[in-house]
Amino acid sequence: MASLHEKLDKIKSPKLQNQHHTGVVLSAVEDTLRDQNAEFTATAYFAALLALLPQSINTAQGIVNKELATSVVYLLDTVSAFVPAPLLRSKFAQILGSLVPALTLAEVEAPLLKSSVGCLQNLLIAQDSAAWALPASEVGPRRAIAGMLALAVDHRPKVRKRVQDALIQILRQPPPSPSLDHPAADLCAETALRTLNDSVTATLKAQGRKGKHQQDHQQHHEPAVSHALQLVKAIAAASGGWPSRKIEPLCELLMNVARSSNEYLTMGTFEVFEVIFTGMADEFTSSKLPRLLDAISELKPAHNDSQLLPPWIAVLSRGYDVSAQISAQETFEKLPELFDLFASFLTSPSRNIRTSASEGMISLLVACVPESVLLEASVYDEKIIEKLAKSATGLLAVKYQVARSEVFNVLEAMFNALQWKSSPVMNEVVKIVGDLRANENFQGKKEAEKVLGAAINVMGPKAVLDILPLNIVKQKAGQPGRVWLLPILRDHVANTNLAYFRSEFVPLSEALYQRVMDYGDAEKTVEVKIFETLVQQTWACLPGFCELPLDMREAFDQPFAELLSNVLYKQAELRVDVCKALQNLVESNQAITSVESETEDLVLQRRVTREEARKNIQHLSGFAGNMLAVLFNVYSQTLPQFRGYILQCINAYLSITGEQELIETFGRVTSMLEGALEEEANASSKAGMGRKDKMPPTSHTLMDLVVTMSIYLPRSSFATLFSLASVVLNKSSSDPQLIKKAYKLIPRLAGTEAGRAALSERSSELQALILSTADKTPAPAHRDRLLAIHEIITHLPTEDLHFIPGILSEVVLGCKESNEKARTAAFALLIHTSQRMIDSERNPPGTKIRNSLVAHMPDDAPDAPATIEELFTMVSAGLAGSSPHMVAASVTAMSRLLFEYHSQLPTSMQSDLAQTIELFLTSNNREIVRSVLGFVKVAVVALPDDLLKPRLPSAVPKLMMWSKEHKGRLRSKVKGILDRLIRKFGAAFVEGLVEESDRKLVVSIRKERERQKRKKEAKHDEDEEDTQQHQQQHQQHVRGQQSVQAGQKSFSNEFDKAVYGSDSDFMSGDESDASEIEIDSAGNTTKRAISSREKGRRRAGAGAGDTGEQYIRELSPESNPLDLLAPDALASISSTKPSVRFLASKHKQKRRPRMDEDGKLLLGDDHDGEMDTSAGGAGAESGVNAYVTAVSGPDALRKGQKGRLRASQSKKGDDDDMEMEMDVDVDVDVDGVEKGNNARGQGQAGRGKAKGLAAKSGRRGLGMGKERGSAGGSGRIEKRRRDSRGGPGGGGGGRGRVGR
Repeated sequence: MASLHEKLDKIKSPKLQNQHHTGVVLSAVEDTLRDQNAEFTATAYFAALLALLPQSINTAQGIVNKELATSVVYLLDTVSAFVPAPLLRSKFAQILGSLVPALTLAEVEAPLLKSSVGCLQNLLIAQDSAAWALPASEVGPRRAIAGMLALAVDHRPKVRKRVQDALIQILRQPPPSPSLDHPAADLCAETALRTLNDSVTATLKAQGRKGKHQQDHQQHHEPAVSHALQLVKAIAAASGGWPSRKIEPLCELLMNVARSSNEYLTMGTFEVFEVIFTGMADEFTSSKLPRLLDAISELKPAHNDSQLLPPWIAVLSRGYDVSAQISAQETFEKLPELFDLFASFLTSPSRNIRTSASEGMISLLVACVPESVLLEASVYDEKIIEKLAKSATGLLAVKYQVARSEVFNVLEAMFNALQWKSSPVMNEVVKIVGDLRANENFQGKKEAEKVLGAAINVMGPKAVLDILPLNIVKQKAGQPGRVWLLPILRDHVANTNLAYFRSEFVPLSEALYQRVMDYGDAEKTVEVKIFETLVQQTWACLPGFCELPLDMREAFDQPFAELLSNVLYKQAELRVDVCKALQNLVESNQAITSVESETEDLVLQRRVTREEARKNIQHLSGFAGNMLAVLFNVYSQTLPQFRGYILQCINAYLSITGEQELIETFGRVTSMLEGALEEEANASSKAGMGRKDKMPPTSHTLMDLVVTMSIYLPRSSFATLFSLASVVLNKSSSDPQLIKKAYKLIPRLAGTEAGRAALSERSSELQALILSTADKTPAPAHRDRLLAIHEIITHLPTEDLHFIPGILSEVVLGCKESNEKARTAAFALLIHTSQRMIDSERNPPGTKIRNSLVAHMPDDAPDAPATIEELFTMVSAGLAGSSPHMVAASVTAMSRLLFEYHSQLPTSMQSDLAQTIELFLTSNNREIVRSVLGFVKVAVVALPDDLLKPRLPSAVPKLMMWSKEHKGRLRSKVKGILDRLIRKFGAAFVEGLVEESDRKLVVSIRKERERQKRKKEAKHDEDEEDTQQHQQQHQQHVRGQQSVQAGQKSFSNEFDKAVYGSDSDFMSGDESDASEIEIDSAGNTTKRAISSREKGRRRAGAGAGDTGEQYIRELSPESNPLDLLAPDALASISSTKPSVRFLASKHKQKRRPRMDEDGKLLLGDDHDGEMDTSAGGAGAESGVNAYVTAVSGPDALRKGQKGRLRASQSKKGDDDDMEMEMDVDVDVDVDGVEKGNNARGQGQAGRGKAKGLAAKSGRRGLGMGKERGSAGGSGRIEKRRRDSRGGPGGGGGGRGRVGR
């Protein structure tokens, strides 16, 4: 809590205009105290403010000066919290008398009222028991708190909240007395109950009224109920639940409110009960809980009351949940009675009642069965469990048929609650449910299987299978087979006896497998396949039996280990289950030993103590050596794509293998690996990986095993490990996959403490290895090599910082890797390297990089400081590279570094960087320019305005050279940069930087931004106008925004967002409605301005679900009115508004015919560049024939290469009917003869009939804009195709026709 002087200091320097007067009053008070030579204590402030209070507000005149009264009372509220309690008690009557007008007058504004309540709160907290004993008729605390209770349901939310907070603080700080409750708790409870009762009565009367004003009355009274519930909740939260003598009437009222159809009132009722129960969960107030539960139980509604029963059940179950936390044993004793009470509602015809009853029963079972009953049950506890089991069996009677699914949910919860105590008391339930499931006509098989699964999980498979035998091999007469139990066993067996699998399932598997073998080599029938499936399902149960078995040391012996080994060798289809089982044996016991609680929780640990788990692991470690040998052999016989589960199992057994045995195993594997490497090197033709269905070389398999074993090896074996990796990496004949696996060693070792220590000790050796193998790394191993260098840099000593310049060029080149994972690793390594270079904790001041030790630098090279500027200098050396790829990679790396460290770079270096990179904008290489554009985008984001702005006049014209280049998305990149510049410096400034020919692009970006801004403003105005609909539309708007955001591309870091993100909103404009489009007499479409109010009405209509509107689609303004009686009229009627895109595309394809002054149709040449249209013969064809001809006729438009529209390639006899191409590339000479080469960019073609076209051959230079021809020219010319007769085709370029 802030001190008095800190609070007053904030008042002296207000941030809001309406707080200035309070600061002036405080300054005047301090001047007065200064004149009186008084200290600035809380008492001095309090006395001065009390003297000032009657001048602003008093009982006789009311509020004399509203502004002064607000400031004085606010300061009094602030100061009184620090005044001694005796002084507050002595001034209680004086202050209360002065505050009465502020608390009672209707015209008092909220700020003054809230401050008055705060003063009253501080006064009432200071009162003693004697003052609270005064009756409400006298001037005392009770009268004051009565006034506060009247304000607690004020219509103003902030006032209401302030009063309720004050009541909570008062009731939580009672005066010293033997009573648990505050002296005013009864008064507050009575007033709150009376207020709630009055509001409920008024609401019920409003609901009973008939007529058009019924809804208005109801809406007027329901907020009053909500406010009264808030008051009850506040008092309940403050007074430790609720005063004991007022519990019964409160429960009755709350249950009446809970039956309301208003869900907010029902939720408010539950919140009140939750607060009351939470307040009674401590040992001081828990004595009130039994009385409260009895009161709720006595309010039991009618059996079929679907409105009141569900909340009553929910409240009662929550109450007993709290009761179980306080007195677990007593609550458990009441459980059978409560269970039967809720079970009686399961016969109700109402689904809501049945669901609530089942959920209440499940809640009771989860909360009211203590752990002591499961671990050390007394005879009385056993009898209670038997009663519960008997009740559960009764739920399967015919009268509960309607609630079958709810009953099964309750039974499943009972099995989970009683755990292993379910056996044998729940045997009858298992038998009945099993018989139901075996009935083919039973509809609830899925629910029944869940119940049986829960039973198997807690009772164990033996107990369940004794009741419901499988009857697969030795089927008894009259008993059905239960093959369907095998999948249930597979999914639910755990924490049981492993010996049962050996005694029952292994013989079953052998018998089934013998059935398969009896068929020999004959063709497999359906019966054989069924037996094979049964064998697999039988062994699929083994992982569950091996999950924390209770008899592991007895059941897992040498014969069983040999059996599992034989299965691994001989039956490949069972390897997954056996490996998973072996892995579960280790990991489930390791999980128990890792529990760190001081006391053993045997329910959580499933009856296995930590000591037993340690013994189990020790027992398994005796089999680890032989088991690893088996797993290694099986691993070498398995295809690479199916090895994952075997490797996980190997990891588990390596973690429990003894050190000496591990060293011996590692020695055998390394010797075999060395031999395999020599054999492969000496082989005349080295065998590659080949297809995926071929086994990899032995060296690959052994290298996998070495990498897996590495983190478990003792430090004495690391020398052999690193030398082995060095041999593989330095060997010229090593294949890429082997090198890739060798690099994986270093990141894997970095995951353990011993491995990190080894990397630090052998840092020099690893540095030399990395530098010597730089030129030998194949492309597939680049990512793993970069990850290995990352770990070496992490453990790099300060004296070896010269390693960074040695590998920096490789890291920079990695930033342009085509593989995304390798590229990401390179960027991460670049930043990690820079952080290591400037790490002030590990590098002492003045740390130097010894360049003389760098391999590619001369011996007399001077040392360089380990700073971020030096790193930029090193990276910038790549800008002088001989290959464009190196230059582009250097620019990309510098972009990433600039984004990360722009705030740490000196201004001079930032300027030099920008100037240097700007030179590359004139490069003719697209790869370099792409990287430079990325750098420019980062510079616009990161560099300060005063540094960036002077460089723009020279940089922007160079940028605009690439604004017409579509290859490599260069145009879109330039567009994004311009958009960022417009955001930062304004459109006028950017328009002044570009030439007149390029200004159109900047203007389009500016207009699009203005359009988006207008949309946002219109939306804001609409939200202000439609305050009534705001709450309903807000959720839809949020969901819409979330769906839009979900569709946008996300980025993993800020750098990717800055470089690759969409930098402008010019591509995200909403489609306009067709109703916003106007078509003028010339056939041009224009967008009509729509007012924000009209848009608001449209949105409100759409939000209200108005879907009855229909629209007529017209292709152009000249179309005849739609004949609604025509058979094809429905094709032109739509339930959605036609979009601009629809109208525009259709309208563009249909040109207006030319007419003279007399209205006659003009045919022939179109000198304005428009397409010729003829109306002749229109009446000779019907509409259907015309449509068919337009779609599939010889002149139909079709999409060609790159989505361009092309006309038919067939040539008519008449030259005027030549084929036409839209936006295609044609090569023509002066006479129209085809050329063999492809001239781009320099040719010109007229639109319409070309007269004397000329095309200049030659390639357009990089960065140069595409030159357009004369008005209407196509801009690109391409060679025409020959027709089927061998003559030159009559193709045309652009939108016109090219003459022959």
